Amino acid sequence: MSGAGSPDFFYREALRLGYVARSAFKLLQMQKQYKLITPGASVLDLGCAPGAWLQVACQSLGPLEKGGVVVGIDVKKVKIPNLYCDSRVRTVCADVMNLLKDQARALSPQGKGFSVMLSDMCPSVSGITSKDAALSCELGGKALSLAVGKSILPSSDESIPEENNSGGDGLLQRGGNLVIKLLESGDTQEFGQFCKLRFKKASWIRPKATRSSSREIYLVCQGLK
Repeated sequence: MSGAGSPDFFYREALRLGYVARSAFKLLQMQKQYKLITPGASVLDLGCAPGAWLQVACQSLGPLEKGGVVVGIDVKKVKIPNLYCDSRVRTVCADVMNLLKDQARALSPQGKGFSVMLSDMCPSVSGITSKDAALSCELGGKALSLAVGKSILPSSDESIPEENNSGGDGLLQRGGNLVIKLLESGDTQEFGQFCKLRFKKASWIRPKATRSSSREIYLVCQGLK
C-alpha cells in the first residue's frame, strides 16, 4: 500500500477533501510552515489553473467577514471551484508573460498592489532538461519582475525584463511574501541569492506532495524590504 508520502496518497486525499488538484497540498504545507497568507490578505495567483491554490488561498483568508481578496490569472479560462472558494475569489484569463504591471495592479484592492504573490507557473515539459529549465527560469523571472520591479540577478549583466510603461515599484507591497516555482538547475540559485537581498528571508522547499520524478522546487520569500 502507498504511504502518507506517496503520490497516490496526495491524489486520493485531494479527491477525498474536495481539492481540484494534488498541488493544493504543496501550498498547504508552505502556508503551515511559513504563514504566508494572513486573514484579510490580498493574494495574486499567477498560473492559477486548475484552481487548487485558489482554494487554499481563500481558506487562508479566514472567515468572509475578515475580508481579503484572491485574484487568479491563467492563460486558460479557470472555473472557480465551489468548495473552499467564496465571493472574494476572481479569475482573469490572460497570458502572464504578456501582462503589464499596471494591468495587474488594477486588479488589486484600490490599486495598491498585493500582500502575497504566488507563482505555480510551469512550462510544458519537453523532456529536454536544459530547455525546460530555461523556460522555467523565464516564467520565474516574469513573476519576480512583476513582484519587485526591474531586477538584476546576481552574477549576471542581464536584468529581468520590466514593462516599459511601468514604474520602478513592483506589485508586491512592502513586507509582502512571494512564492515562485522553478525547475531545479544551475541557474535557480541566482534567484535565491537575489531574493535574499530584497527580502528579509528567502528559503527553498520541496513540498512532500511533489512527485519523486519532478525537478520542481519552490522559492519562498518573506518580508519584502
